Amino acid sequence: MMDMGTNFLRRSMVFCLAVVGLLAMSASARAQQKGEPGKFDFYLMNLAWGPEFCSVPGAGAACKTPRGFVLHGLWPQNYDGSYPVNCAERPGPPRPENNLDITPDRPLLDHEWSKHGTCTTMSPEEFFSLEHQAFHSVRIPKKLRELKHEEPMRPKDVVDLFAKANPSFPQNSVVVSCEKGRLTAVEVCLAKIGLEPISCQGIRGCDAQAIRIVVAP
Repeated sequence: MMDMGTNFLRRSMVFCLAVVGLLAMSASARAQQKGEPGKFDFYLMNLAWGPEFCSVPGAGAACKTPRGFVLHGLWPQNYDGSYPVNCAERPGPPRPENNLDITPDRPLLDHEWSKHGTCTTMSPEEFFSLEHQAFHSVRIPKKLRELKHEEPMRPKDVVDLFAKANPSFPQNSVVVSCEKGRLTAVEVCLAKIGLEPISCQGIRGCDAQAIRIVVAP
């Protein structure tokens, strides 16, 4: 039979977990805020690792698993870790299929424009042209381009590979993202004007000791 002390302890733990959950949701809500177009500090470019890309929530049924990195999005971001979303109701590009060379999923293109592109002051054509410019400004390390089998690496190893492939990038301009011990993306911080690589601020990276880099069959 459970004594009063054990019962109290269990209830206290449940209460604490509930508070932590509420705080986490509150922090997430603060991070994503409806903003004013053009009011942000820099861009965060998310290069999704292709073999993981089509398995993430939001990927369309027509998504075909790429072998390397693809562009998830170019996101307006603030130095304090917050970022504006859904800033205006504006129609997307008339021919979104023109952007399927770097983002192989049509529903994601629509989502990226409505959630992130509208937070710029650019037209859809200008925004996706900027995405192409940003995507092609980063050299993908040869080892990751030619990876033929699953390989474990430390997040730092991935960052180092990008640093060697892009020697002009400043320190801390590349961040590795992971989920359940697997590489999901590499994120690059870029200046709002000129898209020059800058040191990231307010961005959290993967804290795993090692990650698996899954290769598409």
